[in-house]
Amino acid sequence: MTELLLEAHNVTQIYGRGLLRGKGVAAVDGMSFGINADRPSIVALVGESGSGKTTLARLLLGMITPTSGAVVYRGTPLTRLSRRQWREFRREVQAIFQDPFESFNPFHKVDHVLNVPLKTFKLAKSRADARSRIEDALTLVGLRPEETLGHYPHQLSGGQRQRLMVARALLLKPRVILADEPVSMVDASLRATILESILRLKRELGISVLYITHDLTTAYQVSDRMVVLYRGSVVEAGDVGEIVHEPRHPYTRLLVSSIPRPDPKRKWRSDLQGGVLRGSLLAGCKFADRCPVATEICEVGRPPLFRASSSNGV
Repeated sequence: MTELLLEAHNVTQIYGRGLLRGKGVAAVDGMSFGINADRPSIVALVGESGSGKTTLARLLLGMITPTSGAVVYRGTPLTRLSRRQWREFRREVQAIFQDPFESFNPFHKVDHVLNVPLKTFKLAKSRADARSRIEDALTLVGLRPEETLGHYPHQLSGGQRQRLMVARALLLKPRVILADEPVSMVDASLRATILESILRLKRELGISVLYITHDLTTAYQVSDRMVVLYRGSVVEAGDVGEIVHEPRHPYTRLLVSSIPRPDPKRKWRSDLQGGVLRGSLLAGCKFADRCPVATEICEVGRPPLFRASSSNGV
């Protein structure tokens, strides 16, 4: 039986619920999927803003506890991990966030953020060994140690800071990295470099990556599988090529059709128009108020999850 390293079991996260706040808003609504421990892969978690991508990442990292359901690490819910298991979880499951600048202490040189994990997990035998590991990690993500170490965060570019955080994660030899919009704050010239670093994590180091993004173009470039979210729910999942080329859910079709194409004669427009969720739709399909093919039945029942034919492990 295939072991799942990290999985979500029917996870729901509701915000704003309380005595005077009504029912609240489900940022994540009954979501389930897993990341294989034995077969490294890159899974793209895609959807527009507000679809629940970042909330799910925070749940998987144990930063927040789900309202219901469970996040499970190697067969044990995060809420039941022992101190030893929690320490191992912290080493094996790493994160790269959208804005790397928030991860740095401006009063410390960048060397500090690289040395701390080595000391915390006692991974280096000596100061020389720590230096060697740091230089290897920096080189792997395309940074020159002599141009990076000894500098303060503000002295580096946004792309350098983002790659520095990838290097920091690599020092811990993780099994999975959660990358939340890792290229959204860098210019186009650096996106290819960071995306290539993500590909190398899987190809050369055997690290799985959960690539969280609203950009289907980059998701298609680096991912093996894709999970499409809408208002906290999974609407389609499976092989990235099948989903992009033959999307089945109306929302996925609109996402794909909204990607600008390099055709000067074609005017870009998006059919993803915002809509107000009517009360009668709460029991039905969440996308019905924006769906171009919605019928009356969509207001009373939710459609099944669309799965591509090769969606093993999603």
